[in-house]
Amino acid sequence: MKRAGADRNRIRAERLGRWSEYRAALALLLKGYRILAFRYKTKAGEVDIIARRGDLVIFVEVKARRDLRAGVDAVGYAAERRIANAGDHWLRRQPDATRLSLRHDIVVVRPWRWPTHFQGAF
Repeated sequence: MKRAGADRNRIRAERLGRWSEYRAALALLLKGYRILAFRYKTKAGEVDIIARRGDLVIFVEVKARRDLRAGVDAVGYAAERRIANAGDHWLRRQPDATRLSLRHDIVVVRPWRWPTHFQGAF
C-alpha cells in the first residue's frame, strides 16, 4: 500500500516540476530570451532550461518552492556541478561557442506568484 502512495507522490512532484519549468520558460520568453533546450540531459548532468538572448546563454535551474530562500538553497554544490557539466557538454556542440557569454541562473516558482529569476546565481 505504501508503494502506491509513493508512486502518486512521485507523479505529482513530476507534474509540478514540469509545470514550473513551463512557467519559468514563459517568464524568460517575456524577458526576451529564446528557449534553446528543455531538460537537456547528458551522462554528466542535466539542465532544466537553456536560453539565449543575443550572445548571452543562460543555464537555468528551476525550483518549485513555497518561498524564495528555500528555492535558492535547494541548489547545492552537487546540483551546480551537474548543471555546469551539462552546460559544458551543450556548449561543446555549438559552432559559435567562442563568442558566447555564459551565466548560471535559478528561477524559483512559487504558488500563485510570478516566477523569480536570480541572475548569476552560481
